[in-house]
Amino acid sequence: MKSNKSTLAALISAAVLFAPALAQANKHDSALDKCVASAMELHPGTILGMRAELENGKRQYELDIAGNDGQHWEVECSAKSGEILEVEREVAPNDPEFTSKAKVRLDEALKTALDAYPGAVMKIEYEIEADDSVSYEFDILMADGKLMEVEVDAVTGALKDPEEVLYQIGQ
Repeated sequence: MKSNKSTLAALISAAVLFAPALAQANKHDSALDKCVASAMELHPGTILGMRAELENGKRQYELDIAGNDGQHWEVECSAKSGEILEVEREVAPNDPEFTSKAKVRLDEALKTALDAYPGAVMKIEYEIEADDSVSYEFDILMADGKLMEVEVDAVTGALKDPEEVLYQIGQ
């Protein structure tokens, strides 16, 4: 019986000594972890995909979230700090909130994007920005193999800063 008590005491001592180290080892505090936590707090739902992107020489993450609110959200975060940089809501092409504000037609926006970034259009999205402005977003696969995310303001037709997609996981 004495050996069982000694073994139990040793196990308890080990647990007390190693629990803080184990907790620290399992702590997730990378920029991506912070990004995911902040994005899910802001728009709870299911993460459908994640991209690593490069915009103006700065790395960022973009999370695509099917929100519990029935909306589709894109949340961009700094790859350095995990801080949320931008939030957009993807809508259908005929969404009244988008169509009532858009002054530039899709074909005009597409021409603007392809003039600047010639290639094959892989995807088209209709976005409502956090400030309620609207834009078209195109994924363009360029001849050199780069995938560019190119955004055109749907009111002014202005080209916004493009993002090079470094890799993508999921949709």
